[in-house]
Amino acid sequence: MKRHAKAVWEGTGKEGKGSLTTQSTLLSDAQYSFLTRFENGIGTNPEELVAAAHAGCFSMKLAFILNGAGYTANKIDTKCVITLDVPAGEVTNAHLTLNASVDGITAEKFAELAAEAKVSCPISKLLNAELSLDANLV
Repeated sequence: MKRHAKAVWEGTGKEGKGSLTTQSTLLSDAQYSFLTRFENGIGTNPEELVAAAHAGCFSMKLAFILNGAGYTANKIDTKCVITLDVPAGEVTNAHLTLNASVDGITAEKFAELAAEAKVSCPISKLLNAELSLDANLV
């Protein structure tokens, strides 16, 4: 399975502007810019999108793991905070905060299954993945 998204950028890094469109078109020319990334401008930014992807992926993976262990979550509520070290220009941390309601599970078993989901969800693995690039000058 493959999914895609497209980014278009025009202008300089600071004064320019861009748009993001996803295959599903849930995002369709969603604006992003220096202001949305480093200040409080209206629009989105790459780190926010990675945080959403990580929180969503982790939550779904945990649901599968819980089900495999014989439990069903009433609710899985996950927040992901992505830390961007601006001077270094790198993402340094992805922190997940999980609040879940699962009937009949012990705290120890829940912690074990949550830890398994943290390391096995595809986006967790992506954050330490091999990168590839096709670059074309047009």
